[in-house]
Order: sequence, then C-alpha cells, then structure tokens
Amino acid sequence: MIQQRLRGTGVALVTPFNSKGEINYKALEKLINFCIEGGVEYLVSLGTTGESVTLTKEEKTDLLNFTIEKNAGRVAMVAGFGGNNTQAVISDIEKFHFNGVDAILSVSPYYNKPTQEGIYQHYKAIAEAAPRPVILYNVPGRTSSNLTAATTLRLANDIENILGIKEASGDFNQCMQILKNRPKDFLVVSGDDNITLGLIAYGMDGVISVVGQAFPRIFTEMVRQALQGNFETARLLHYQINDITDMLFAEGNPAGVKYALELQGICESHLRLPLVGISDALGQKMRAAIGKL
Repeated sequence: MIQQRLRGTGVALVTPFNSKGEINYKALEKLINFCIEGGVEYLVSLGTTGESVTLTKEEKTDLLNFTIEKNAGRVAMVAGFGGNNTQAVISDIEKFHFNGVDAILSVSPYYNKPTQEGIYQHYKAIAEAAPRPVILYNVPGRTSSNLTAATTLRLANDIENILGIKEASGDFNQCMQILKNRPKDFLVVSGDDNITLGLIAYGMDGVISVVGQAFPRIFTEMVRQALQGNFETARLLHYQINDITDMLFAEGNPAGVKYALELQGICESHLRLPLVGISDALGQKMRAAIGKL
C-alpha cells in the first residue's frame, strides 16, 4: 500500500546548479544517494525546495527522469506537478510517463486567490486526470490562500484518487481537525520541519522535509522514533538539530539548506534569481553549528 511507503520522512530535493546556473546532475546523484543511504523513506522531486518555478519544462522533465533513474526503485518517489493554471497542470501530467513515480504532490493554486470551491474543483480536475494518487499541498505562506480543513476533508471523502495532504499552514487547530476527521488511510504529513515532532504527537504520518536531506540520519531517526511513540528519544534528536533548522530558513529556502549541503561536500550553494545565497554572518553561524553537530 502506497500510504505505508510514504509514512515517515520524505525529502524535498534541492536542484543543484553550477556556477553558470546549469543543473549539476553529478551533484544531484550524490544528493540522491546521500539521502537514501541516510535512511529516508521517499524522495520528492520538483517541489518548492527544488526551485521548480525557475526550471524550464524541458529541465523539469530531464531532472525528473534523472532522479527516477538514479533512485532505481530503492525508495518511493513523489513528483511535483502543480500551479495556478489548472488546465496547464493537467496538460503537463498527461505528457509525462510516470514510470517509477508513486504519487503526485500538487501545490494549492497561488496568486489567483481562488475560493474554497475553486480550490476543490481545481484538485478534482487534477485528480481525475492523474495516473497516480495525488497529495494535496497546503502552504498559505507561499500561495496567499489557505486550503481549509473543511475543503481538505471534502476532497478526501469525495475523490478516491486523492491520497493525502502535506500540511504546511502551521495552524495546529486546522491540522487537528483534519487528523480527527480524516477518512481511513488518508495520509497527513507535515510541511514544517521544526514542528514535525509535535504534529506526529497529534497523529500525523511523517513529513516532507527540507532539513532531512542535509541531516538524513538524525532527522529520519527522530521521525521514526516519534512514529513508534518513543517521544523521549525523538525529543533528544529533535533538539540536536532544532537550532540548525531555524538557521536553514532564516534567510529563505533553499538558500540555507544548499549552504548546509555545500559544507558537507554534496553540492554547491548556487541558486537561480530571484533567490540569492545567505549572508556571511549567517554562514558563519551555520558553519559553527554544523561543526559541533
């Protein structure tokens, strides 16, 4: 069952670039292996952390195919297909083969600021067209609209091909309403690294993480222990990387996590505009904290 394969830690992979702004596939392969060897349950390609909005359609296809090839079925795979033009998202889905992909992560439509009915119809259309189960992605801090608990539950109950939700609202009450009333086998995962431990205590099934790709062994073990109910052990692991996690997001994502990966020799910290690298002051703090870790 796919729900079980997606329980635990998924990582939203960065897209490594070289100094010319081109995709660095050698570094991406190193990152994929680093995450899998670190114990993650699944990989997420073409998410926000992958700077997918700065990639061309050809780059997205090539990057996703490369990730599928290098994963080689070792762990589950989720692919990002989302946007604020419903028909364009459907068209992109219809053009991809989805061999080696277990599920689709689709961000709630941004910028347009649709009503809840508009969000519902958007996801309904995507789920009906998708050849793989769809995971909703609610991140109001980026989309400027919230996918409410009521709409999430309506989608979960009405549409068979909707598998679950990545909840990144940061609203504990909203998360609890979904968890309390969700149908059986509806997957609910955190989209916020630093509150994942608390959300698992409420009943979440894991996380799609940013920090988990930089420190996979510690983070995946924290999630695993929490899911097993070993909260004392999980709490100790959580506090080992709590301050570093704050630093990773202090000047935007994925600038922070790319710098952490650069310090570990995984990839360089180049980004595509309009994103820029972290400040020297934050870099010094991160070097000290990672060195201690």
